[in-house]
Amino acid sequence: MPLNVPGILVPLHLLIAPRLVIPSIIIKGQPLDFRELRKAGYRGAVFDKDNCLTIPHRDQLVPELKDAWKECRDTFGEGNVLVVSNSAGTRLDPGEIQAESVTHHLSVPVLRHKSFKPAYSCIKAVRRYFTSLPKPIEDHELIVVGDRIFTDVVLANRMARGKANGQERDGPLSVWTDGVWERESMVLRGLERKIMELAKSWVHRKAPLGDATTRSEYQRFVRDLPPPEVKEKPGLFSRFLGSIRGV
Repeated sequence: MPLNVPGILVPLHLLIAPRLVIPSIIIKGQPLDFRELRKAGYRGAVFDKDNCLTIPHRDQLVPELKDAWKECRDTFGEGNVLVVSNSAGTRLDPGEIQAESVTHHLSVPVLRHKSFKPAYSCIKAVRRYFTSLPKPIEDHELIVVGDRIFTDVVLANRMARGKANGQERDGPLSVWTDGVWERESMVLRGLERKIMELAKSWVHRKAPLGDATTRSEYQRFVRDLPPPEVKEKPGLFSRFLGSIRGV
């Protein structure tokens, strides 16, 4: 894959904007509560593909996400869930064949864009898509979900920077999925995580209460994992009967 120059340049941007790599929500296997997000005013969603919805370099949805993905699409509605990938729908996808395959398997559109995430031209393409809908969706009505900090999280947080119509712009809710379906680029992932933790530490020293309070409020959008099943160990008499039956 060609070098992702916009992603490589992220550390330089962090010198003036360290919050760029800090997600609103970190999930570690827990499902998002899409209905609660909808009640809170979020009307659309942007998802990464590889190691978020699918195994890397495959187009089929990971089976474990079947129910959650259906709930997401049903909750936000047709056309309001968009896949933004750095492979499908880009110049790495001749003839847009993979984009069509992903749409077929995931039942949602794939953004066509020329620049890799988190480039500003990619952000413009995302905005152009959502503002072209019959019921346009604004930045602050979006959630952005992905497994890479320097691409997915930064893309969401860059959308929150700057002004619109002379006022400060509210951006999407950034959701980082801290986990992978298949090990890939683990050294880079580890580096991204370390930089994110350093940025969080620095920001926390500057605003220890406000930032923590805001992020704790977002946790209502994350469902708890069901408790693991505890298998009772057979008693001595049960083991004795089992040994007799096995004879």
